[in-house]
Amino acid sequence: MGCGDLFFSLLITFSAALITYNILISANAPLKQELPGPSSRSSLLVDPIIKMPFERSSFGKKRLFHTAVTASDSVYNTWQCRVMYYWYKKHKDGPNSEMGGFTRILHSGKPDKFMEEIPTFIAQPLPSGMDQGYIVLNRPWAFVQWLQKADIKEDYILMAEPDHIIVKPIPNLSKDGLGAAFPFFYIEPKKYESVLRKYFPEDKGLITTIDPIGNSPVIVGKESLKKIAPTWMNISLAMKKDPETDKAFGWVLEMYAYAVSSALHGVGNILYKDFMIQPPWDTEIGKKFIIHYTYGCDYDMKGKLTYGKIGEWRFDKRSYDNVAPPRNLPLPPPGVPDSVVTLVKMVNEATSNIPNWGS
Repeated sequence: MGCGDLFFSLLITFSAALITYNILISANAPLKQELPGPSSRSSLLVDPIIKMPFERSSFGKKRLFHTAVTASDSVYNTWQCRVMYYWYKKHKDGPNSEMGGFTRILHSGKPDKFMEEIPTFIAQPLPSGMDQGYIVLNRPWAFVQWLQKADIKEDYILMAEPDHIIVKPIPNLSKDGLGAAFPFFYIEPKKYESVLRKYFPEDKGLITTIDPIGNSPVIVGKESLKKIAPTWMNISLAMKKDPETDKAFGWVLEMYAYAVSSALHGVGNILYKDFMIQPPWDTEIGKKFIIHYTYGCDYDMKGKLTYGKIGEWRFDKRSYDNVAPPRNLPLPPPGVPDSVVTLVKMVNEATSNIPNWGS
């Protein structure tokens, strides 16, 4: 090994150790000492836009965004990532697309056998025990590492998830310094104001300054995300450590942490309802860009939804936590909404065309 290589290796090792040390300190220090101050948001203290018509960039110049998906090396996350990447490739160069590169941010800390199939960045997991059994806390920490170390060519980032299927080419929906995000009905800053004021003090603005979003799907400027990500990480850890906050937010805790962090840094968001659908509750694809299959889809053979009860026909990603779904899943019975039918057909197309599926 040459001197240059040795120096580079030592530099990387020292940087990783320093970042881990900062996390440990952040997790145990008072939150007030850890939050970077937000930039001015005087121009954003207005109600966010709920729906926005598609507008191309000035002079036809594309504003490319990089799609980033965090994942563990579990069978469950891996098969979803493979399906997601298949559809990314299908639509990347389609009409109106401003989709740039793609990265799976693998927070297992080591390579897996799909490195050549999916462009992958290896991130280190949180130190043992720090996630307190809530593996999603690795997501903000993984983004911090990726944003610091990776050479990202695009000026914007789409934060996506393994259980997203891209239905059509996605343009850059962000605009004028605002991010573009899907509004979640269950993210309710006003309802939880007393809890959120621990992390978003009154001098930072109205509680409605916090948008009803998670971190995904979100298209945001790369430089903005570089500022948001460390705060997102620190607030996520602090929220999990606080019993009242942990109880109030449960499995969506890390989503609230991103929403708070974005507000602290003065990054508002266009609330774009057409960003995605979530079957079985959303029944039509329409103008949507993403199918998010987070909920189980259960129906009887007459096409009636039996949510809460295992159906005669079902598709639920949780049925495949230890093994990938087989090729050619049975299609839903007549009467099942188009969103569910399209979801299963798209999973089937991907698994039929991905080499060595099930390996």
